[in-house]
Amino acid sequence: MGKDVIIACDFSSGREVMAFLNRFGEDKPFVKIGMELYYAEGPGIVREIKKRGYRIFLDLKLHDIPNTVKKAMRALSSLDIDMANLHAAGSSAMMRAALEGLTRADGTRPILLAVTMLTSIDEDIMNRELLIDRPLPETVMSYAKGAKEAGLDGVICSPHESPMVHESCGSAFLTVTPGVRFSDSGRGDQARVTTPAEARRLGSDYIVVGRPITQAGDPVAAYQRCVQEFVGGR
Repeated sequence: MGKDVIIACDFSSGREVMAFLNRFGEDKPFVKIGMELYYAEGPGIVREIKKRGYRIFLDLKLHDIPNTVKKAMRALSSLDIDMANLHAAGSSAMMRAALEGLTRADGTRPILLAVTMLTSIDEDIMNRELLIDRPLPETVMSYAKGAKEAGLDGVICSPHESPMVHESCGSAFLTVTPGVRFSDSGRGDQARVTTPAEARRLGSDYIVVGRPITQAGDPVAAYQRCVQEFVGGR
């Protein structure tokens, strides 16, 4: 599975996201649909974007009792998405139930990822507010190992954590990494960030990039720059 850039389409309406995607012409970048757009427009927006030929990472970060997550994943799988996710903190039972719900009758399913620790959270927040007294890297690795044991395809983590995830869980276990900014971009609300080139060096399989592309004066050029830095061109 090759490296790729996923654009975080964090827009508040279908009109906005379609206007944004239309700027790319015949190019069909991998896109992420998150809570804001999904809750504003419902599953119809996923179907419409998929019908236009885009690969979709549906980023809803499910976290509930196993049976509820299993049923929710079954509904999401019917949308023909390419990636889905949940919180690893929901337990191995929840992750296994999600995998079961996501798998279609013919045995196919989207890629399923577990969120380890949000990139807006640093070790101080984790210790002081979440009352997790282990070091951040140790917590991330525990979640990653649990996800692999549950049968998931990979994790969402900081690019800085990709090397240790691959070392512990194998090179085929995917690391999908947000918290990516150009060297001349602001950090936004991310606490653990890196550049596309650094993410490539660290071994990220996919990077998720939002505002540096969506809020750029020329989003297409910003996307192409990101691809060039991360993938090395197409």
